[in-house]
Amino acid sequence: MLNNIIEHKKKEWLQSNDCPVKDLVLYMKEKANLRDTQIEAIQTYLFLKIEGQNKPLWKLFSEGFFTNGTDLSKLNINQKARDFLSNNKAANALYDFSRQKNGDATLLPELEKLIVDKPTELDYEQIIKNIFYNVDYADYLMSLPMGAGKTFLMAAFIYIDLYFAYNEPENKTFAHNFLVLIPSGLKSSIVPSLRTIENFDPTWVIPDPAASELKRMLKFEILDEARSTKKSNRVVNPNAGKVNACLPNPFGRVFVVNAEKVILDRLEVTNQLEVFERTEDEEDKRANELRNLIGKIPNLSILIDEVHHAATDDIKLRQVVNKWQAKGNITTVLGFSGTPYLASADKIQVNEETFFKFSQITNTVYYYPLVTAIKSFLKTPKVKIGQNLDRFQIIRKGIEDFQTTYGNKKYKNGTIAKIAIYCTNIEVLEEEVYPFLTGELKINPAEILKFHKGNKDYPQPEGSELEFRTLDLPISKKQYILLVQVGKEGWDCPSLTSVILSQKGDSPKNMVLQTSCRCLRQVDPEQNETALIWLNDYNAKTLNDQLKKEQQTSIEEINKIKKDG
Repeated sequence: MLNNIIEHKKKEWLQSNDCPVKDLVLYMKEKANLRDTQIEAIQTYLFLKIEGQNKPLWKLFSEGFFTNGTDLSKLNINQKARDFLSNNKAANALYDFSRQKNGDATLLPELEKLIVDKPTELDYEQIIKNIFYNVDYADYLMSLPMGAGKTFLMAAFIYIDLYFAYNEPENKTFAHNFLVLIPSGLKSSIVPSLRTIENFDPTWVIPDPAASELKRMLKFEILDEARSTKKSNRVVNPNAGKVNACLPNPFGRVFVVNAEKVILDRLEVTNQLEVFERTEDEEDKRANELRNLIGKIPNLSILIDEVHHAATDDIKLRQVVNKWQAKGNITTVLGFSGTPYLASADKIQVNEETFFKFSQITNTVYYYPLVTAIKSFLKTPKVKIGQNLDRFQIIRKGIEDFQTTYGNKKYKNGTIAKIAIYCTNIEVLEEEVYPFLTGELKINPAEILKFHKGNKDYPQPEGSELEFRTLDLPISKKQYILLVQVGKEGWDCPSLTSVILSQKGDSPKNMVLQTSCRCLRQVDPEQNETALIWLNDYNAKTLNDQLKKEQQTSIEEINKIKKDG
């Protein structure tokens, strides 16, 4: 896809004599605080920002920015097509793209043939716009696996933009202010994400004294306060008040907000893909007020964590950003995801008879595979399948395996190894799994954390949220973590070494890959760390399917991985 082309073009640019960021990239490499994948993503970003002039992807594509310079005179095509492609950059770019290698075939053979047979009959620019979601702003997706440091990368992008913007304040290519969108399902990750960005050391990516000066200038706001009164205006709407207070000319503001709660929840989409307010109640007015104020923030870059979560609300989110862009204030939209694939493929219409499909999110400009990350810095997992075993047999085997391998494990930072056992629902956790651990397996209840949000029969265990948030501290003595509908994604607990998914429904089907990989985060960089994943037949099949679709690998290949070096 496009990320492969960008990788090639980026390397050519970095190696050119007039590349303006050579010294900056060399500085980052010599500092050696970032992983290779983070530096590679930054290089891609700078390439698109500077060499690509921060143009929308469809625009760059149509202008031939990504073409490989194929000599049309050497291709076995008719003269009419050759002449047309020679004089039409958008057509040539789409033809070049369709001919990308895809195994033993080309990427889009039907489109390739159609362009040659009927070159003058297609609306190339519109097709290209459709591929890139019809947006008129720079919209990039960075795909790095869990544990690669996406939040650090967000912080790096913020400081890099400010670094260039401070030196060239009139240059619209780089942002002055930032909106970090966290999906509502990952609400618990808002504060940790903010803390990570706040604590990031900018000297990792830019030299002093600029780094220290920009760090002093940066101001953070969480737009997640509940309403203070029943009426909605700027005085009593605290989230809107925070935005309004910084207008009209802010610089270095970072707003962190729960995406669905304040941006999307109060919206509906018509059949014509138009967004409208659901009702005229106070909640809608507050959400609309905040959306309108955010749209007034000048030179705004939007960073979306775990962007694939926005898939169900993707149309709404894009429509909201489009409205903001109409005011000319959006600089860049940056998405981050470890799984840059759609639940169902996008259909791109070419003409009345022809269409093609993309499963990968098409604005993926950088992609770092899970297998490469495991070889480089993640824990090396062993995936085990409890074939034809029931829930309790799998849990027993998984815990015995964990106790044998990691029972006495303590990392250099003082944290102890932990195992997460995911449960289908609260009743299963409270009535089946917890009694099995304390009864059959004789595990000390003091070593078990039960964490769920509670229901009418079983309230949330007292103190469990604090215990969950502090699991990765040396003070935590919890080793057996029982979870319902939490800890699937956005959970940063490097001392977690093992995961058990013993039944269908322990994790949503579309999140089995993310949930299984919760235990792969690195703790001690100098150690060859390992992890255990125990699955029943259903979850193993689901994991294998997702590995093949999203990572072009399999459980069998994962189990054979050896560390580089």
